[in-house]
Formats: sequence, C-alpha cells, structure tokens
Amino acid sequence: MQKAAVILLYPMTRFCRGALLRSWVVQLPIPAMRSRMYRCMLRAGLTENLLQKQHTNYNEVIEKLFSEVSGLEDFPKIPNPEFEECAIQLWNWAVTKNVGTTISKNQKAKVRHVACSLLYCCEPESPTEGVIRKQILMASKTGRTWLDCKNPQMADNFLRLAVKSLETLYSQLTSRGDGAADITSSKGDVEKDLLRILSCQAESAISQGNNQEAVVYMQRCKDMLLRLPKDTAYLSLMCYNFGIDTYNLKKFEDSAFWLSQSYDIGKMNVKYAPGSEVQAKVLRLLATVYLEWDCHKFQEKALNAVNLANKECVSASGLYLKIRILLRCGASDDHIRGGLNEMLECEVSLDVCLSTVKLLMSEDREVLALEYLKSVCQRFESSPDLGSALVLHIELLLQRGKELLGKQKIEDIITGHYTGKQLTPQALASLHVILWDKASKHFEARNYSEALQWYNYSLSFFKAGQMEPNLAKLQRNRASCFLQLKQLEKAKEAIKEAERCDPDSIFTQFSIYKIAVQDNNAKKAAEAVNAMGLLTKCPVASEDRLLVSENAASNLLSLAAQIALEQQETAMKALESLCENSKDDAQVLTALRCLVRLVLSTIEKSSDEMRNVSLDVLLPYLKMALLKVSHQSHMTAEQRTDEANWFRKIAWNSALQCESSPDRMRDFFVLSYQLSQLCPPDRTLLMGQKTCLLMAAAASLELCRKSPHSDQTEELTQALEHIQICWEVWKTLKASGNFPMDPTDTLLLLYEFEACAKLNDPKVETVLESVLELENVEIKVLEIIAALAMEPPAHFPLLCKKALRVALSLHKKQPQADLARCSKCVHSLIKLSLPSGVSEVEAHVLEEVWDYYEEALSIITAAPADFPEMETLWLLTRAWNTGILLYSLAQYPEAEKWCGLAMSFVCHLGSLQESYETQMSGLYSEILDRLDKAKKNLILEE
Repeated sequence: MQKAAVILLYPMTRFCRGALLRSWVVQLPIPAMRSRMYRCMLRAGLTENLLQKQHTNYNEVIEKLFSEVSGLEDFPKIPNPEFEECAIQLWNWAVTKNVGTTISKNQKAKVRHVACSLLYCCEPESPTEGVIRKQILMASKTGRTWLDCKNPQMADNFLRLAVKSLETLYSQLTSRGDGAADITSSKGDVEKDLLRILSCQAESAISQGNNQEAVVYMQRCKDMLLRLPKDTAYLSLMCYNFGIDTYNLKKFEDSAFWLSQSYDIGKMNVKYAPGSEVQAKVLRLLATVYLEWDCHKFQEKALNAVNLANKECVSASGLYLKIRILLRCGASDDHIRGGLNEMLECEVSLDVCLSTVKLLMSEDREVLALEYLKSVCQRFESSPDLGSALVLHIELLLQRGKELLGKQKIEDIITGHYTGKQLTPQALASLHVILWDKASKHFEARNYSEALQWYNYSLSFFKAGQMEPNLAKLQRNRASCFLQLKQLEKAKEAIKEAERCDPDSIFTQFSIYKIAVQDNNAKKAAEAVNAMGLLTKCPVASEDRLLVSENAASNLLSLAAQIALEQQETAMKALESLCENSKDDAQVLTALRCLVRLVLSTIEKSSDEMRNVSLDVLLPYLKMALLKVSHQSHMTAEQRTDEANWFRKIAWNSALQCESSPDRMRDFFVLSYQLSQLCPPDRTLLMGQKTCLLMAAAASLELCRKSPHSDQTEELTQALEHIQICWEVWKTLKASGNFPMDPTDTLLLLYEFEACAKLNDPKVETVLESVLELENVEIKVLEIIAALAMEPPAHFPLLCKKALRVALSLHKKQPQADLARCSKCVHSLIKLSLPSGVSEVEAHVLEEVWDYYEEALSIITAAPADFPEMETLWLLTRAWNTGILLYSLAQYPEAEKWCGLAMSFVCHLGSLQESYETQMSGLYSEILDRLDKAKKNLILEE
C-alpha cells in the first residue's frame, strides 16, 4: 500500500483571505454563483478554524464542513487558487493527524472527502498534469479511506473520479510527442495507479454483494498484469481476501471462484508470486470450500486442491484436511490408510496425530483409529509426551465399553508410574479426569463397589502422605462409596485422610457430618454443622460432580438435613445448635429452612394429635425466621423478599392445617401477615395480607366463644386490632380496582360487631349503622347481627330488634318470601318485646308487640298451610298469657283485646285446632264473664 503523501504546493502561512474573497464575490453576475461563493467563504472560515493548533474538539467543525460540501458537485466549477490552497491545507492537516487517535477513521474520511471535493470544485477548464495528479491521489485515497470505514457507496464516487482523472492524464501523456522514455514511465505509473483503483472498486463491489461487477474489475486487473508483473502477489492476495469474505458469508460458489483466481494469478509469474506457503494456504481453503459446499459432488475437486496444496508446501493442517475429506466422502479404509501413512512419513506432531485418531473415532472408523494409534505410539515411543497417546487409548476403549481392556491399560500405566515411566503432569491430569468421571457414573448408577475401584485407580498415583486438595476430594468420594457400602470404619479412615489434606474444606466437614449421622453421633454431627457454619464465610471451591453456587454452604446445610431424614432427631439437634450459636443470619435462615422441611416431612405422615405437636415445634422456627429476616442488614432487597416469601408460604399452609385449633391458626396467619410485610406490596400480596388478617380475627373470635366470659377480653381486643389493620389493607386494595363480589366489607363489619358487642363497646351502634348502609345488605347478615347482639356476654336488645325489623322488611320485599325465616324474625321480635313481668307492662310496649302480632297474622293468612303449626301455638300461648297478665292488673279492655287476639290464632292451628278450640272457647267465655262482672263492680264502686 502507498504511504499518504503530504502535498505542499503553497506555503502554509496565515493571511486574510476574507476581504479578497468578498471583493471577488460581489463582481459575480449570477446570484446563484454569488450565493455559492459565500458558502465557499464559510467553508474557508471553517477550514481556518479547524487548522488552528489549539483546537481540540474537531468533531463539530468536521461535521459542519462535511454537510456544507454535500451536493457541491452539482454546481458549476469555479477555478480559484484560494480554494485549491484551502483543499491542500485541509488534506495536509488530515495527514498530520494520521498518527495516534487524534481523530477517528471516520472523521479522517470526512476531512479527506471535503478536501477532495473542494479540489474538484475549483478544477480549471484545462487542468495541468500537476492538478490532475493531485486529483488522482486525493480521490483514490479518499475512496480507500471510505472503504476502510465500511462505507463502499461513498467510496464508489471518489474511485470513479480517480479513474476519470487517470483517463484524462493518460490522454494528455499520449498526446505529447517529446520525451518518449519519460512518457512511457509516466504511462506505467498511470497503469499502476489504475490497477490499484480497479482492485479497490472490486473490493467495494464485493462488500456490496455485487460479485459479477467485482469479476469485471478484477479481469481488467489481470489483463494489466502482463505489463505490471510486480503486482502479481498484491492481486493474488486481494482475490484470496475476497475468497475469505465470501466463504464467511457461506457463498461457496463465489468463494471457490475467487480462491481459484488467487491461485491462478499466483502462477502467472512465479518470480513475483506470493510464495508456495501462501499458495498452499489458498488451496487448503479452496478444498475446505468444496468440502463444506457439497463434498460428494465436488469430491474430486476437493482432493485435487488439497493434494496440490500438499505438493506446493506440505503441512500438518493440509494432511489433516485430506483425512477429513476422505472420511466425509466415505473413502475406503485403504485410501484413508494411505493418507495416515503420509502423516507419519511427514513427521507431524503428536497432537495432530491424536486429533486425527479422535476424528477417525467420531466417523466410526474404530479399527483404523486403533491401528493408527498403535502406529503413533510406536512412532513416539521415546517421546516424553507418549503418555497423552496412552491416555487417549484408554479413553477410546472406555467409550466403546471395553472396560476390562481399559483397566489392563490403566494397571500397566500404574506399574510404569512406579518403574520410572511416569506420565507428564498434563497427561496424568487427563487420566484422573477419566477415572473420576467413570467412577462418578458408576456411583450414580448405584454400583458403589465399581465406583470405589475406579477411585482407587486414581489413588494409586498419589504418594503416601501427599498433601493436595485433589487428594482430599478423592478421599471424600471414597468415603461416600464406603458409606453406601455400609463400611463405616473405612469411611472414617478415608475422611480422616481428607481432613488431613484439606481441613478447612466445607465439603470435608459435610462428609464428617454424613458419617456422624449414620453413626448416630449427634454430638459429632453438631460439631460438623457448626464447623460448616464457620467455613461459610470463606469462598467455596468447586467439588467433583457437585454444582457450587454462591450459596454453596447453604445448599450443603439443606442437603445435610435431607441426609438425616431417617435420623431426624440427630439432624434437628445439629441444626438447632447451629441456629443458637451462629451469628450469621443468612446461615441461620438456611438452617431454619432445613428444620422447617424436617418438621413438615413428619406432619404429612402423622395423626391429628401428633400433627398439633409438630405444628407447635414449627411455630418458634417461623418466629425466629421473622426476627432474622427483619434484622438482616446484609441482604439485598431481592434476597429479603425470597426469604420472607418462602417462610410466609409455610406459615400460610400451616395455618390451613389448624381447622380444629383456632389458637394455632391465628398464630400462623399472623406470622404469615408479618412476613408478607417484608415483601414488596403488590395486588396479590395485599390480597394475601387481607385474608391473613380476616382469618386471624375469625380465629380469635372462635377462640373467644370457646373460653369463659372472664377470659375473653384479651382475645376480643386482639381481634379488633386485626380488624382495624385489615380495614387499612382493604382500603388500599379497593383503591387499586373494583371488587364487586368480594364479601370483605360484610365480614369485617360482622367480626367488628361481635367483638364490640362482647366488649360492651358503645361503638357497636356505629358498626350496625355501617352494616345497614351497605349496598344490597343480605338478610342473613342482619339475622347474624341480631343473634350476636344477644349472644352472652353481649346484651343489646334494641340493636337486635333494629336488625330484625330491617331483616323482616327485606323478607317481605322478596318475590317469594321465606315464611319460616319470616316467622323466626317475628318470633324473636315478640320474644324480645313482650313484658315478662308487672313492671314491664307499658302501653307503648304492648302497642309495639301488637304490631308484631299483626305482622304474624298477615304472614299466616297469606299462606296458612306453610306456616309452622308449633309457631302458631307459641304465638297463641304468649298472646293469651299477656291477656291474663293484664286481667290480673285490672286492665280489662286490654285483657279482652289480647285474649281475643289469642283466639284469632285458634283457627290456624291445623291438627290441634279442635282440641284447643274446645278448651280455649270455654276459658275465653269464662274470662269474658269475669270481665263483665269486674266491669260492673267497678261501676258500682264509682
């Protein structure tokens, strides 16, 4: 590539061009041209600004210049030395900024764009050779710069300008008659420049996907090579790059064409060709293209290309590629064997040979692979890296299920290890990986004896007393095998060795814990868990076959609890000890999770009685979790939410199992609510909080009903607290949307009414008013309110009657009234209102009760067959007794009225009518006689 040239045709002195330009502009006859020149003055000013040495922020000035130049080619050309000087200074400035990162590549392209455009703008009608050469240099380099900026469209314009200027120059040179030698030399320079520009145009076409256009440009370049042989390597490499670009785009046909062109161009002139190594590289890529394009269709071409590459310059990659092609084409073993022998003869490295063996195995050429591997081992018998081949042999045998033969090879390597034929550290590490992988697979398949044997193979390579973390891992794995085989003593020996090698490993302590659990040694298990707790503060390294996350210690503690499920007492003692002694809240929370899981596992299988015992054990764990999550300052918000959510759900589910135990139910629901307060509030969470508080209030009221009246105050007060908080939560929820069918308002008012009534709180009247204000209040709710108003220790007969009257009114408004429920309302109203003694007999009271009786009569009359007979009898009896009471008080008119009322019910008695009618008629006649006598005596006395 040519270096950037600095053009200094005019001295870079600062002088005032503004006045000169302005005086010249005003003489222009055409307004459009005058306007254009003012823009040029602006550009000149911007250029001066850019050229100031103290200027550091170039971007704004460059962008303004670039935008001003846009569309400049559409104006007529105006020759002016000032513009030419401006263009050259701008170009030279960009060249001086070419070193370092003063301006970006894109900014450099824009500055060159501006400079070149200005130069062409002031092109004279008959430009001199010097001007044309400046144009060629600027246009070609500007096009090249835009190509480097991945902007081929912008580059195309300048490359075309460069070609046009080259043609003009060539025409000038041809028209001369003197200096034939100089002209020939100049023509040669022109052709050289043209070849470079045409190659750039080909590159631009390739980047825009115009392959055929690129072919045309490149053919012109090839035609010029006979006159410019020194550019053979340049053009060959250009085609090679095109081949790479199209290969990366999976355009295999185009790629094959360009790579073939590259090779052919390289052969045109051997003296100036890129060299045999580069030619071989081109052919290998060509063979790869045929291989990936369609190996079966282009099998012969692929093989020819790779054979030609190996003939040009043999290499390991070329020989390996040949084997790939042969395998992909399904060649016979003999053909492939020939290629393998070539590799051995060319003394390729052991790594390439082993890669070839793996390739053969992947293509199901097992016989060839093992045969070749045997030859490789013989070829590298004296090499210190032979162990890699032996390990690969073992790996291949095990992959093919030939474990017995693999074991023999391993035992041979073990023997060699102790007779001076040690493997290299890298090969030994690979062998350990194979052995451990095989052992872990047997362990997962519960073939523990076989797993132990593979671990023992690995152990054979360690010296006695060696201190290494990997040895500790190995001994832990062996201990796990011994545990599964019920060989407790051997497990203890293995873990003792692990502790010697790596005492500060949490995994070692975990293994000690496992052994202690199987040994029923609660004390040792607790010590191990405490040690694990201390080690959680240290980074946890990875363990074979075990995923290790940031919460590795917590995961191990959880696993510890799962291991001890059959020895639950041991596990719980260990974990409780951890909770009591650890100062790490996160660790305690993990231990609490384990304890909770242990308790839950027993609840599922236990009877009702034992379930309550387990729930009582669970409750303090959840309370401790609440305390730890509330005060954990080192948690992220997300971690706190996760912890609180987990324990909240446990508390909720536990509460649901306490149907027969309201005190436990209340405690678990309250805990669930408290834990939910530590989570971000959303609609779902608020619904959960509302339900928790409702259920807690209901449980408190239920507990109150079952306890003596003297012990109810505390429970009722708690219930009211839950209700008040629930009101706040419910208000928040309602503000977030509509809940048309939700009964929360009704339930809260019922619970609040009951609590206030039993506490003899005057607020009870306000609560009843709130109930009555409910939209579409249910009759059943009013009936419950009435019952609660009189349920001991509550005694609010007036509120009871008020609720019953509204209920009765609603009953009557129903399309089809429920007579049984209506009669109950009337019954209760009469019962509450009737005087029970002489002191309660008052006219307004009797009047109120009389209205209720009339209500009862209207109900009976409306449906006499449906009204309960015993209820009619009760009404009759109570009315009669009221009449007798009034008779005893000498209130004869009232007495006669009430007795008559009683008699009006006789005809509605049904089956009892006859017997009661006979009995009541006689009594009623007697009463009437006595009433007459009493009235006469009263008159005589007066």
